[in-house]
Amino acid sequence: MKNIVLSAVAVAAMGTFAVAGGDIAPIQEPTVVVPEVVEEVTDAGFYLGLGYGALKVEQTDNYEAGSISAEDQDDADFDQLLVQVGYKFNSYVAIEGRYWFGMNDLTGEPFFYNGNLTTQDASLDAYGIYVKPMYPVTDAFDIYALLGYAQTTYDQTFKAGNATVDYSTDLDGFSWGLGVSYSFNDNVSIFADYTSLYDDTYDEYGATVHYTSDFTISTINVGVSYKF
Repeated sequence: MKNIVLSAVAVAAMGTFAVAGGDIAPIQEPTVVVPEVVEEVTDAGFYLGLGYGALKVEQTDNYEAGSISAEDQDDADFDQLLVQVGYKFNSYVAIEGRYWFGMNDLTGEPFFYNGNLTTQDASLDAYGIYVKPMYPVTDAFDIYALLGYAQTTYDQTFKAGNATVDYSTDLDGFSWGLGVSYSFNDNVSIFADYTSLYDDTYDEYGATVHYTSDFTISTINVGVSYKF
């Protein structure tokens, strides 16, 4: 009798599964989507550069001694080796240091001073530290500005007969520039710019003489840079 009851229960259970739809569907695991990791593209990094600078000094000297005054205009052109070191934060801002090494000493035209034939030799070195805002016109072509501080050391030697007088003048202050650059790839680029190193008046007072020099020092630069 017990076997008959168990068989009836089994048949009833099978009938219930059949009414419910037959087979039991397997449990499916949820699909996990792993997001793709995109590497961030950055333009930051250190860079070095080497170039040539055509540097020009325009100097107007004024001498005043009592009721006597005189003015002298003197211009000089120097060939400079430009070394550039900088760090680029992004495509729009960098900081940059520059040093201009004088590659030639100039000898000015002889002139008479106090009745003596006088010659002049001159040499010049300079450095500057700048904030460099940039604007990428295209992926390869940028325009930029230079805003910062520069110091120029202008050495002059005057010879009159057996006498020699040396002057070393440090001219420093606000410096600015404008330029363009073109990138061939992620590392190599070329640049060209105009930089004003100094534009001001230098005064020197003696016991009886007031000496004033108006200096304008600027340079046109071309070069190549390598970004690490």
